[in-house]
Amino acid sequence: MKSKPMRADARRNQEQILLAARDLVAERGHDVPLDDIARRAGVGSATLYRRFPDRDTLFHALAMDALTRTAAAAVTAAEEESDPFEALARYLREALELRVSAVLPALLDVVDPAGDPELSPVREESADAVRRIIADCHAAGALPVDVTFMDVAMMLVRIARPLPGPLSAEAKHELARRHLELFIGGLRAMGAA
Repeated sequence: MKSKPMRADARRNQEQILLAARDLVAERGHDVPLDDIARRAGVGSATLYRRFPDRDTLFHALAMDALTRTAAAAVTAAEEESDPFEALARYLREALELRVSAVLPALLDVVDPAGDPELSPVREESADAVRRIIADCHAAGALPVDVTFMDVAMMLVRIARPLPGPLSAEAKHELARRHLELFIGGLRAMGAA
């Protein structure tokens, strides 16, 4: 039996909850109270619990959402950018905005993206799309062959993780954007050399 399609307001609430969870998990870790997530999403706690009855359900959905969005960002960048390095740069910028490299590491104690039968295929799809972009950069001579997927992925994680200290979340994210541009510039110079 088919499930009924989600009403527009319910879908909007779900998206708001996932966005709020993404930001708060990136900023404060997976111990963030669910009521704080509901408040940031602009919904009541009952609405959050109706859709996500427990932390595990919410964090599994958050990981799936992050992986799905980052896979789509990689595929779209590769399809729409004719220059492979521009595809890589576009993917990195979009991945930073999606905060996937801050969220997934923060969830590793409660979600297993590699071992979960639902998350693992999406994780591999995302990684494969980025690997293809990097291989295209290597083939075009836009990136030295010793720069690997793991180099790019780990640098994105390091840049995406919020800095400690008194700066606002937006100021920290603005610094991450700046640091990503420095990283992209460094990769571009390495390719040109």
